[in-house]
Amino acid sequence: MEDYRTVEGRARAELEEKRSRFIASLAFADTEQKALDFLAEIREANRTARHNVYAYILREGNRTRYSDDGEPPKTAGLPVLEVLTHAGLTDCVLVVTRYFGGILLGTGGLVRAYSGAASLAVKSARVVTVRSCVRVELRVEYSLYERAALLFSEAGARMEEPEFTDQVTLRGILPEGDELPLLPKLTELTRGGRTLTVSQPFHTAF
Repeated sequence: MEDYRTVEGRARAELEEKRSRFIASLAFADTEQKALDFLAEIREANRTARHNVYAYILREGNRTRYSDDGEPPKTAGLPVLEVLTHAGLTDCVLVVTRYFGGILLGTGGLVRAYSGAASLAVKSARVVTVRSCVRVELRVEYSLYERAALLFSEAGARMEEPEFTDQVTLRGILPEGDELPLLPKLTELTRGGRTLTVSQPFHTAF
């Protein structure tokens, strides 16, 4: 599976245009049900709003959806979707809630306002890259702990909390393939590496 970019958790941003409020709410969603549940949550929290425009992109089924929610066609949902697309994001849903301020914005004004609010939400979000990674685990004597930790650090591993018992267990996560130069160094350090293990690949933000 190829690397992909998504958001971690949620983000929110607000923009005002001619007394209309545009509130953008962005969230991670890796299934259509999660995207729809988030949309329902935002609608429930903004029951007096005139529009709740949304867009989502999912890896599951390569699914993309958007809605103008009563705004003129292609002035709301599509601009929001294009913000997600241009940011290279997937597995996320973005809802832009509009509280009408009494002044018509015109098609150009609507496009700018919806895309502007959506862009602000993306900028405020924590964007992560999900990669195929492995976990390298090593048990060493206390006398080798600092040298082993240095090798992990030099390899660019993201370290988990070490475990201190009769020996020290170190665990580091690396993008799949990046562990290959590290393994012989750890094997040499432990004179055989019988306490060295590498997990099966798994996907995580790195």
